[in-house]
Parts: sequence; structure tokens; C-alpha cells
Amino acid sequence: MSKKATAIDMTAMCDVAFLLLTFFILTATAKLPEPLPVDTPSSTVKTKLPETDLATIVIGKSDEKERVFFGVKGRDVRMKTLEFMAQKYNVTFTQAELEQFSLIDEFGVPIEGMKQLLAMKSSERIKPGVQLGIPCDSLNNQLKEWIYTARQANIDVAQKELHFAIRGDAKQMYPQIRKIMDILQDQKINSFNLVTGLRGKDF
Repeated sequence: MSKKATAIDMTAMCDVAFLLLTFFILTATAKLPEPLPVDTPSSTVKTKLPETDLATIVIGKSDEKERVFFGVKGRDVRMKTLEFMAQKYNVTFTQAELEQFSLIDEFGVPIEGMKQLLAMKSSERIKPGVQLGIPCDSLNNQLKEWIYTARQANIDVAQKELHFAIRGDAKQMYPQIRKIMDILQDQKINSFNLVTGLRGKDF
């Protein structure tokens, strides 16, 4: 019997592949660059952080110095938080500056330098050395005030208590982490999350 060559029409499969590729490209969200990248310690815990009513305190090193950054979920909560801080420190922000601040996930500057930060482009803000961290020493503890005003703002906007998470570098020294915990506990915040990276159970 004579053998006949078989041919498979791949047109339909190519169409499906390109449709799937287009779908994933259009629905994927790009990871925004972090102003203070940290290498979180590994853990097997899979508990997810809440999507709303969350404030994050980031602890890491930049230019060989310890830096502390702060961020709040929710644009309205961010604007309200900055309004409260402006009243406390007698600083005036325009509506445009408030709206610009609502777009920033995390920041690390003293309140006195906030106007300068808001005037920058987003690509300039994330450059190393631009944001030198939020003061959190005993003489000028602005981090404590950001935590307090963020809690007020979240209650005003969402009528809910704010949750807190600490994201620290795996190489960060424990005293700095303990210092942040003490600031939280001074405000009766005894429950908070420690952000870690997921690793396999076999390691």
C-alpha cells in the first residue's frame, strides 16, 4: 500500500496561542519599583496581607545607613493622613499636592521635605539617595506621628481600624526592628504582621 504524507493544520493552535498571550499581557499588572528594596527573610507561611486598611513600615539600608519608609493602602486614606500631618506640623499642601501624594505607595522623607518630593517625577523619587528615611529617634519621632494620623484617617474614611505590617530586610539588625515594634506598642498596637518571602518546606 502506498503511504500518504499527513499534514496538520496549525493555524487554529497558533490563533489560540496568540489570543492567550494577548490576554496575559493586557491583564498583567507591572510591578512598581520600590524606593527602598528589601530582601525579606524566607518563611513557609502563606497568610496573605489584607488588600485594604493596611499600613506598611519598611526597614532597610540605603547608602549603608538604616532607612525607614511608610505606606498606607487607599488613596483617600493617604490624602487624609497627609492633611492631619500638615495640621500637626503647620505645613500647607495644595490640592494638587494632596492628589499627588495619594499616588505614592511608600515614602521615606521628613514632613519638611514632602513638598520637594511631591514636585519630583516618579522616576526621580525612586533613585537611591533621594529619600533618606522618616525620622524615628527620640528627639524627632515623625514615624510615630505618621502611624497615629494614619489610624485616624482610616477611621474617618473607612470606619475601620488600620492593620500594620513590618517589612524588613533579612540582614537587618534586630534592634532596629525592635525599635519599630516599640513605637507600635506605645500606641497599643500589639498585633501586626511581619512580611516574609515564601520558600519551600524542604529547605
